[in-house]
Amino acid sequence: MADARSILIVEDEPLIAMMLEDFLDSLGHKVRGTCETVECALEEVEKGGFDLAILDVNLKGENVWPVATRLREKKVPFVIATGGHVDPPPPEFNDAPVIEKPYTVDRVTPAIEAAFAG
Repeated sequence: MADARSILIVEDEPLIAMMLEDFLDSLGHKVRGTCETVECALEEVEKGGFDLAILDVNLKGENVWPVATRLREKKVPFVIATGGHVDPPPPEFNDAPVIEKPYTVDRVTPAIEAAFAG
């Protein structure tokens, strides 16, 4: 794949994270790491080494917005992932691509491409 990316997955459900890893792998991307908490995700953002993050909006009851804010500050694109039953993102993230669960391969690629286009 010409546009293979290194991707950080921020998802608190291990089975969903593994499924997403499989999708990304099948699309030719490399998973840089997986985080289940805001704290872990913020640590990984500071380390860097990835091109894009996919952020579940709710991590064990914590909103992911501090991670999204830090990614914006570092100019790293991200995709917001939602189960559809949460509050809309804060206005500053209205332009971020959103992917709804359940994930499908057909939904993942356009969301990743939209993140880089934005």
